[in-house]
Amino acid sequence: EVQLVESGGGLVQTGGSLRLSCAASGFSFDDYAIGWFRQAPGKEREGISCISTKHGDTYYADSVKGRFTISRDNAKNTVYLQMNSLKSEDTAVYYCAAGGYAVSNYKSDYDYWGQGTQVTVSS
Repeated sequence: EVQLVESGGGLVQTGGSLRLSCAASGFSFDDYAIGWFRQAPGKEREGISCISTKHGDTYYADSVKGRFTISRDNAKNTVYLQMNSLKSEDTAVYYCAAGGYAVSNYKSDYDYWGQGTQVTVSS
């Protein structure tokens, strides 16, 4: 069974940091790019960061560039999203997804999705 399980969300003050984890199982993790998406209330789900397979190419949306860092540990089948300098507008449910080989911020390029973890940034 394919599973993607996010963890690490929570409540943090403006300017704080969180590290999200995405643990994968049930598929060949090394062969898939992993993306992080987020969805705030009343808004579309948006791709904010992704990392490719072997070469580790990365993508960041302008809204998180310079503040978030994505990384992957293929030995642990896990992808991380380090989030620093958090802002109230970062409040959302964060999802990880697996799909394809190359970086992409399009939902349609992803085959498998986790259930999400809530991140709330208070001012």
